[in-house]
Amino acid sequence: MERRNRLLLAVPIFLSVSVACFVPANAAPKTITVHSGGFTTTLKAIPHRIISLSPTATENLFAIGAGPQVLAVDSLSNYPANAPITKLSAFTPNVEALAAKKPDLVILSIDSTNARATKKSLELLKIPVLIEKAPLQLSDAYEEILAIGQATGKLKAAQSIVAKMKVSISQIISSARKITPISFFHELDATLYSATSQTFIGHVYSDFNLKNIADQAAGADASGYPQLSAEYLVTANPQIVFLADAQYGESAQTIANRPGWSGIDAVKNKHVIALPEDIPSRWGPRLVDFYRFIANAIKGIN
Repeated sequence: MERRNRLLLAVPIFLSVSVACFVPANAAPKTITVHSGGFTTTLKAIPHRIISLSPTATENLFAIGAGPQVLAVDSLSNYPANAPITKLSAFTPNVEALAAKKPDLVILSIDSTNARATKKSLELLKIPVLIEKAPLQLSDAYEEILAIGQATGKLKAAQSIVAKMKVSISQIISSARKITPISFFHELDATLYSATSQTFIGHVYSDFNLKNIADQAAGADASGYPQLSAEYLVTANPQIVFLADAQYGESAQTIANRPGWSGIDAVKNKHVIALPEDIPSRWGPRLVDFYRFIANAIKGIN
């Protein structure tokens, strides 16, 4: 379960920001109000002791130049290499451990254990908390970067990054989008959990005109992460298989050895693709790298 949680934790944030009062262009805002994940966070000043319990938020903070303002990051925030990684958990936040570091902002996922209670406890200690919510599309991911830029005083850098991402991703999609849809299966783990087109990663595949076999599976509408049966998958006969669990030992060879899988088109035609370990589940500037990876992976597949 922990392995699946790691794969599913998107740790991206959907945020929108408004400055609480008008200030001159060259003056620092006295108060910043951030609306995120259905909650409102008020910052009395630009934070300089930030704890990020989100690999995506960590990447965004460093990408916009707010790295020096980051005090500590969670145990999964392994990028960039100079991020101050700690044993802090993104899944089960420890209020005492967080408070002991005396942060002036904590970024917390709404999907973490007892997120609301953790937020309340920290705020009782006068520690602002920014709640994150997984985005469903690219515009949400862009909002995250801009929001973090606003909160940290790095808005111009954030705007520049978003502008470059939009151009790069648009060019990548244009160069690789399939005219005729190609069916695929995205494997989260060996128990055949997948992601539908309603999820963020599902939207990425849709941008390339790939047809998701998980969309019609039982339970797909309930969560966006249905568990497929082996019989359903073999019958669906995907033309491509993307392995998000390659880091845990799954490969073209291991799935070919599964009962009935050797006859699947993706296996027969050697269109089984091992996804990179980090970028499929992080929705920051390296999204460009993920789009480029998918584009390169599907070249020549018709």
